[in-house]
Amino acid sequence: MTLNLLSLLYKDIAELWLFLKRSTDEIMHQDIVPLCAADIQDQLKKRFAYLSGGRGKDGCPVITFPDYPTFSDIPDKEFQNVMTYLTSVPSLQDAGIGFILVIDRRQDKWTSVKASVLRIAASFPANLQLVLVLRPTGFFQRTLSDIAFRFSRDDFKMKVPIIMLSSVPELHGYIDKSQLTEDLGGTLDYCHTRWLCHRTAIESFALMVKQTAQMLQSFGTELAETELPNDAQSTSLVLSAHTEKKDKMKEDMKLALQEGHSILESIREPLARNPEYSLNQDQLDNQTTVQRLLAQLSETEAAFDEFWAKHQQKLEQCLQLRHFEQNFREVKVALDGVSQKISTFTDVGNSLAHVKHLLKDLANFEEKSNVSVEKARALSLEGSQLIENKHYAVDSIHPKCNELQHLCDRFAAEIGKRRNLLNKSLELHGVLETSMKWCDEGIYLLASQPVDKCQSQDGAEAALQEIEKFLETSAENKIQELNKIYKEYESILNQDLMEHVQKVFQKQESTEEMFHRRQVSLKKLAAKQTRPVQPVAPRPEVFTKSPCPSPGIRRGSENSSSSEGNVLRRGSYRRAKSEMSENQQVRSGSTGDEEESLAILRRHVMNELLETERAYVEELLCVLEGYAAEMDNPLMMHLISTSLQNKKDVLFGNMEEIYHFHNRIFLRELENYIDCPELVGRCFLGRMEEFQVYEKYCQNKPRSESLWRQCSDCPFFQECQKKLDHKLSLDSYLLKPVQRITKYQLLLKEMLKYSKNCEGAEDLQEALSSILGILKAVNDSMHLIAITGYDGNLSDLGKLLMQGSFSVWTDHKKGHSKVKDLARFKPMQRHLFLHEKAVLFCKKREENGEGYEKAPSYSYKQSLSMAAVGITENVKGDNKKFEIWYNAREEVYIIQAPTPEIKAAWVNEIRKVLTSQLQAFREASQHRALEQSQSLPLPVSSHTSPSRGNTKAVRKLEERKTDPLSLEGYGSSASLPKPPEKGKGWSKTSHSLEASEDNDGWSSAEELINSSDAEEEGGAGPRKLVPGKYTVVVDQEKGGPDALSAKSGDTVEVIHEGDEGLWYVRNLSTGQEGWVPAGSLSTLIGKSKSAQCLSSSESGTGSALLSNSSSCSESCNTTFSDLKG
Repeated sequence: MTLNLLSLLYKDIAELWLFLKRSTDEIMHQDIVPLCAADIQDQLKKRFAYLSGGRGKDGCPVITFPDYPTFSDIPDKEFQNVMTYLTSVPSLQDAGIGFILVIDRRQDKWTSVKASVLRIAASFPANLQLVLVLRPTGFFQRTLSDIAFRFSRDDFKMKVPIIMLSSVPELHGYIDKSQLTEDLGGTLDYCHTRWLCHRTAIESFALMVKQTAQMLQSFGTELAETELPNDAQSTSLVLSAHTEKKDKMKEDMKLALQEGHSILESIREPLARNPEYSLNQDQLDNQTTVQRLLAQLSETEAAFDEFWAKHQQKLEQCLQLRHFEQNFREVKVALDGVSQKISTFTDVGNSLAHVKHLLKDLANFEEKSNVSVEKARALSLEGSQLIENKHYAVDSIHPKCNELQHLCDRFAAEIGKRRNLLNKSLELHGVLETSMKWCDEGIYLLASQPVDKCQSQDGAEAALQEIEKFLETSAENKIQELNKIYKEYESILNQDLMEHVQKVFQKQESTEEMFHRRQVSLKKLAAKQTRPVQPVAPRPEVFTKSPCPSPGIRRGSENSSSSEGNVLRRGSYRRAKSEMSENQQVRSGSTGDEEESLAILRRHVMNELLETERAYVEELLCVLEGYAAEMDNPLMMHLISTSLQNKKDVLFGNMEEIYHFHNRIFLRELENYIDCPELVGRCFLGRMEEFQVYEKYCQNKPRSESLWRQCSDCPFFQECQKKLDHKLSLDSYLLKPVQRITKYQLLLKEMLKYSKNCEGAEDLQEALSSILGILKAVNDSMHLIAITGYDGNLSDLGKLLMQGSFSVWTDHKKGHSKVKDLARFKPMQRHLFLHEKAVLFCKKREENGEGYEKAPSYSYKQSLSMAAVGITENVKGDNKKFEIWYNAREEVYIIQAPTPEIKAAWVNEIRKVLTSQLQAFREASQHRALEQSQSLPLPVSSHTSPSRGNTKAVRKLEERKTDPLSLEGYGSSASLPKPPEKGKGWSKTSHSLEASEDNDGWSSAEELINSSDAEEEGGAGPRKLVPGKYTVVVDQEKGGPDALSAKSGDTVEVIHEGDEGLWYVRNLSTGQEGWVPAGSLSTLIGKSKSAQCLSSSESGTGSALLSNSSSCSESCNTTFSDLKG
């Protein structure tokens, strides 16, 4: 069909082309003359011969040779050209009759007449009908001409007669006066200049028509030979190029027609001036020639227009076809992708919420896919329109339209099928959820019935009525027949879903069985007769202890004995004991109910965790697709303000990273714990590192919120919110990650509350602690990024351990006395940041603003390196105070915490840091000693925390240091006398408030959390005696008669080892001898009298506890006035 139409179209175009070619050939072969007036214009202007337009009696054209004195001087070539041109002007019919020559020689001589006639006779190129010669008018010349003509007749060898005329009247006898010009006595209107102008214009017009015909023929050949391109772009270019050329051709033809009509008007001008004027024959011939050329030109133009219309239609249809084919390929690829994607929608859901989520996903997918489907339907309609318009490629278009329609119908069918399956799944899950809810409510009912009240007849009957009323609702809430469910939902039942149905059905049967057992028990109690009895207390061994009792159940058990007194009548002890045994069985059954109730509560918490997690993931995706992705959409760029451009990372932070973690990993892993919610803590523990992404998000939150406040009125946000149909603005959704990370700890607490004696309780507790640790780290990092004025890199200070606000007093040995007094009584408010390597003192400054801009900032004031820090745990008069002293107490900072608990937490954390530094220092010292003696390499050890092998020892150390004066490892009251009431010492006497007040307000009796305790507990057992010299690392006051008083940095020599961790030493500086705790000594390395050499990189952080170290970092040189800030 298409080939036939195409061949017919080509046949029509070919016929039109032949017709056009014949028209142009006729034009090009007509009016062809050897010479043109323009070529011999100067020769014609001489007017030695002219064609006046007159005719003889037989219609012979008249050529007049006027009197021209220099006729003999005209070159032969010019004469021949003029004769040839003049004889070519009349029509072929008129020229075939022959020409009449009128030779006017009235003013000439006979010799000239003879020469002229002979020249004309010899050179005239056409037929001659008659030659009329007006001989000279003078008597002598006329007589001479008569005689000479008779004798010279043979010289004029002409085939036509030559008639010598003596006068003009005689000429009128041969040619009518109306055909002669005025100079020959005639009335013919002739202007040689006008004649020459007309001839030049007509010949120019004829040439123009010929050239136009040639161009049309050439262009037509090009169009006829053009092959149809195979792509839309090329076809469009060909059509554009051909149209441009056609327009140029039409413009040329328009100019030619205008020129012809202008010439025609010029020829008819005399008629316009005088209607009675009659045109001579030559003028009529000129008019006919121009009219014929105009007619041929118009005919050619019409043929060309028809040919062009067919050619243009062919190209336009070709362009339509190419566009249709290109759009078809694109739409088909899109529909194939849609079909392929819809084939992946095989999941029928594992819960009611999941199915709803899948239905929503399907609806979103259908909405997005409808764009491609609508394009396909529109393209099919376009193809049908092309077929109706008799397109030449019907055979190619029709199958494609059918295929598009088939693809659209198949998509609609697949979507409908998937929706029906999901609706079926939704219906099934609704049935299962209803059954589960009924079971849960039933178990709640059983768990909520007080055991003590059920012991009475009225209570038992009331409980029975509650149960019977609840069981009446079973018909509409529970699964009646399992096989019916299988048959009705066979199309969606996969292995997992079938197992889920079976579990629900089993749960339903178990619940019914629990109700049956409870009914049996209650009926027994309700059937007993009420009679007074002597209250008998049950023996403890009779009762079975519940493996997982709750406070409510325990209270019920305690009250049961009194209620039994009202139930039992006075009678034999055996009867009472028997009834008590029955009651105990009821309580034993209630314990099982208690366990089942806890399992239900755990499932409820797990369901809440999963449902909120799915909603959270959905909300994140909605924000990322509906807002973040739209910021890159070119169609939305005009709505984005300048201040918002290129700020997507600032506004959304790492929300995409959080979404991918929850969607791809955490949510899927949570779903694995649906059947064992008590083990969900393992899921959290396994992904604790990934939860660190929230720290980065929270740190960016101030910048995000600040940007939001600047751009919240941007039309972009309003448009996105409108598209998403959100009731809340974007800032509410940007807060979701912060809310979510805090929600986890609440859910874990709930789960832990209902899983106390379950297998995963320890994991839940650890997961809760880890989540709280992450929340603390997030909170700490938010404060940390608010520090201003610190020149160094905060990350170099190690991990941030704690932060908080305190009141701070200072007492520096090197300070001015007035400054000391001022510092003693006027505290400064400082915010402290405890890192692994330093403690920072900052001044808190509240900022004006809203939200995160109102968060405080911290101006850096002072920092102390932990390598030279010591602490005093208790300060007299206040159990919320402790001391941080620096560089052997040259600088002392008294810190007052808001509560004793906060103080204890800070002291414990600082103790851990110092203990780990001491451990690292000791290991480094031991390895250096081994390296010097055995040339062994020094292994790398941790400088931030105790090794795993010393964990137990460190824990013991922490337990010991909870008591501020716990120095039991150093001696006993039997070996050393008690210390004096005032002063510092290392007695084991416990700290009381009174004892603290006796210490002059600056330190407790043991003034240290130094290397003594940590060193003693750092090893596996008591420190062994190693002969040699040691350095005192803690000031030792004389606490007894045998105790040695020594200062930090003194060098001592060990004499012998005693009990209770005491060594007997000699102070090499004073020569005194006495007992000192072994833990207060450090091995002396090299010849230095102090351990100052270990305060640098050699000792790592181990030198932190060497109080005699005088080194201080540059950051610690701030004066008191700077600190006070």
